[in-house]
Formats: sequence, C-alpha cells, structure tokens
Amino acid sequence: MTMIEQTLAAQAPPALDLGRSALFLDLDGTLAPIVARPQDVGPEPRRTAILEELVRRMEGRVAILSGRTLAEIDHILDGAIRPVAAVHGLDRREPDGAHSPPEPHPDLPEVADAFHALAAAAPGLLVETKGLSVALHYRQAPDQEEVVRALAGDWAARTGLKMQPGHMVVELRTPGPDKGDSLVTFMEAPPFRGAIPVFVGDDQTDEPAFAAARRLGGAGVLVGQIRNSAATHRLEDVNAVLDWLEAAL
Repeated sequence: MTMIEQTLAAQAPPALDLGRSALFLDLDGTLAPIVARPQDVGPEPRRTAILEELVRRMEGRVAILSGRTLAEIDHILDGAIRPVAAVHGLDRREPDGAHSPPEPHPDLPEVADAFHALAAAAPGLLVETKGLSVALHYRQAPDQEEVVRALAGDWAARTGLKMQPGHMVVELRTPGPDKGDSLVTFMEAPPFRGAIPVFVGDDQTDEPAFAAARRLGGAGVLVGQIRNSAATHRLEDVNAVLDWLEAAL
C-alpha cells in the first residue's frame, strides 16, 4: 500500500460537488453523535432526509463505511443508503443489493466470553457483539483502558484476530478488508466508477479510507479535533457535517 503523508487536518472542506463526487460516510461520530451505549442511537428525520436527497441528486454515489453491523446501519439511517461496508469494511452490501457476508472467525465466541468476564468484574465496561467481531467499550470506565487493551492484545496475538482500537473501545474482528479496501472496491464499479471520492469520518479506524480517497484523487474530511491525519479537511462535529451536506443540496 502506498504511504500517504499524515498532515494536520484543519481547513474546512469546499462545497460538495454533487455532479462529480462519490460520497463515503462513517456513521458514529460523523452522522450521529457518539453516546455511552451504542444501542441508544436511532433514526433522525433531518439526517434521513439529507441522505435520501443526496442519493437522488448524486445518482446513487453515496455509501456508508462504518464499524456498525449492517442491520444497525439500516435501522439508524432508515434504510436510506444501499451501498454499505459494515463492521469496518468486512461486510459489504453492493449498490445493487447483493450481499454475501464472510464467515466469522471461529475464536470470536471465546473472546466474547473473556470480554464479558472482564465486564462483569469491572462495572462500566460494555461488550458489543457484531457477528464478525466483538468490541469492549470503556467510555464509562476510562480507568480500565490499560486492562482492556492488554486483554484484547493478548487474544489478538493468540488467535490472529485483528485488533481495532477506536474512541474508548477496542474491537477484535475477523481478518479481512478495512474501510479503505471497501472504498476502493466500491470505486471500481458503477455508479461510483469515474467519480472523485470524498470520505468523511472521525476515528483512527477511518484513516485507511482517508488514505484510499487521496490515492484515488479525492479527499478526506476529518470530523472532530485537529490531529495528524491522512484527511485533508476538517469539520467540527456531527452538526457541522449535516450542515455541510445540506448546504450542497
């Protein structure tokens, strides 16, 4: 993979070009605020209306690249987006609706048991199982970060599962494509082929997609605090993302 320079993403993005762009969006921290319990995020009428109009105006060149499961994405976004790469790129649904999910890693149930055991002993930890991965959230128990990361690292080393750190969460997932790989795959087929990719995301897990968008002549938009990133532009928060998208319509 070609290395992409990490720069300090700070400048606001230009207006989205609906006629030439292919838009790729993360979900949590980008289209929806991050909350203590992932299951508390649900549909929001303004967001759904914006996405549906973007899909119409961009002739289907809108996709979601998220750590969420496919079912969660469809619920939160009211089914507004058909092309989706769920579980950090592992579980992809094509623009025509075709969907062939990969087989989960056989050691995931044992990892889930270990995560649940730690959560039972440390109040505030939250285990999230996604079929192809299992995550341990420590947003409500930040003092447990070192223990959580050590446990996840040990299981990753023993099983070959991929360790995926995020905002106050560590996830172990079935090896396979990441968000960058999924962006590239989408761009190779209609309706995305020939367009300029723009990816909007907030987390370290989004860096492969920022880099992929830049390699293909596009841009990345970081959401949140200024930091070193392969993204080229930045928006302050979820509301700023929705305002930017709405302004293009």
